[in-house]
Amino acid sequence: QVQLVESGGGLVQPGESLRLSCTASGIIFSILAMGWYRQAPGKQRELVATISSSRVTNYADSVKGRFTISRDNAKNTVYLQMNTLKPEDTAVYYCKAGQTWWGQGTQVTVSS
Repeated sequence: QVQLVESGGGLVQPGESLRLSCTASGIIFSILAMGWYRQAPGKQRELVATISSSRVTNYADSVKGRFTISRDNAKNTVYLQMNTLKPEDTAVYYCKAGQTWWGQGTQVTVSS
């Protein structure tokens, strides 16, 4: 049974940082591309960042230079370091493994 468990969301003020984690089980983590997506109220889910099995990364233009995706295959975990957060980053953030599996999401709220 595949499980993706996200953590690290919360309420922060503009300019602050958060680190999201997603720990996977039931899959061969090291061979899968991993990604972070987000969905704001009333909007479609959008790609934030992806990292391939060989650690090639890709970012949405809106987060380039502020967010960093990384992975630790020994821990079956993918991270999203989010710096200089803005109110428009407020959303539910989802982890995705390969093309198939999604986590349950973690809320990130950026507000003063």
